Amino acid sequence: MVKHGQAAVPGVKIFVFSRTLQQREYADVIIVADKERETVEALRAGPGKDLWLFGGGLLFRSFLDAGLVDTVAVAVIPVLLGGGIPLLPARAEKAQLELTGHRVCGSGIAQLEYSKEEYSQEHPRK
Repeated sequence: MVKHGQAAVPGVKIFVFSRTLQQREYADVIIVADKERETVEALRAGPGKDLWLFGGGLLFRSFLDAGLVDTVAVAVIPVLLGGGIPLLPARAEKAQLELTGHRVCGSGIAQLEYSKEEYSQEHPRK
């Protein structure tokens, strides 16, 4: 977001999980260098709406493994690359996901939304 000239979003707190960025260089965001799990647990327990994670397959995998992910939204952008970066690093145990929604944007981007099966069984959607 900084590269595009906007590091802040009005009314939204932005947390950046990084071991290399320095807080003093980014006044508009909160840099989290360690205790990622504790930070997310505290945010989930506090007031507010959903937490969104953009990018970071290793960080996402750690949140998924810790049981901190309820929903996965994947945007499919129609560009044929023939290769690329995996959404998640490989792991022996697979995450069980249930497709719960989809949306096609005017630009041709498809967004798919999944819930973790364990979560959806405990908290059925209405």
